[in-house]
Amino acid sequence: MRTLPSSLHDDVALQLRNYIFDGQLRPGSFIDEVTLCELWSISRTPLREALKVLTAEGLVRHEPRRGCFVNEVTEQDLDDIFPVIALLEGRCAFDATQRATPADVQALEVWHQRLKQHAEAGRINDYYEANFAIHEAIIQLANNKWLAQTIADLRKILKLARLQQLHAPGRLKQSLKEHLAVFAALKAGDAAGADAAMRNHLLQQREALRELAFAKRSVLTA
Repeated sequence: MRTLPSSLHDDVALQLRNYIFDGQLRPGSFIDEVTLCELWSISRTPLREALKVLTAEGLVRHEPRRGCFVNEVTEQDLDDIFPVIALLEGRCAFDATQRATPADVQALEVWHQRLKQHAEAGRINDYYEANFAIHEAIIQLANNKWLAQTIADLRKILKLARLQQLHAPGRLKQSLKEHLAVFAALKAGDAAGADAAMRNHLLQQREALRELAFAKRSVLTA
């Protein structure tokens, strides 16, 4: 059992968020307030405040007279979210290209070498970590707190879906190619090119997920 840092509702929100992302509370499941309050030795007030936070984030939904449930991400949600996050991260790539120093480019070069090594070795989990670090570095270079916050909020919803797009056939190799295209544009100082390459990278993620969902349905109906 995890220890709750304090009784403040933001700490409770963090704990609840971790439960959801770790799969201890799965999409569609009922959030038992009594059980959680007993488990974490807290009163109902901070938990309910935390639930309001997660409801605003889209991770939880409240149903009158029934209580709170972990949200489920639909295919339509993914269709709606990916074009938006593609635009936002594309803008980050644009701004990052204009602001990147030679030292920033060198740091990104190191990360892309790691990304390539993980892809060639088929180390998907390590690839995910390097991929995340690269996206974060570009967002930080863009230096726009509003873009960063909006992207972070959308990522929470995508994380709720427990997506595994790199498991699509050929996706690991293609993802690397897309990342290298973004970096090549950034290194060349081509802000518009970096923007377009990043948008393409995010939209291709959605297509890979669509292929996985189709393959899964095909297996179930076979």
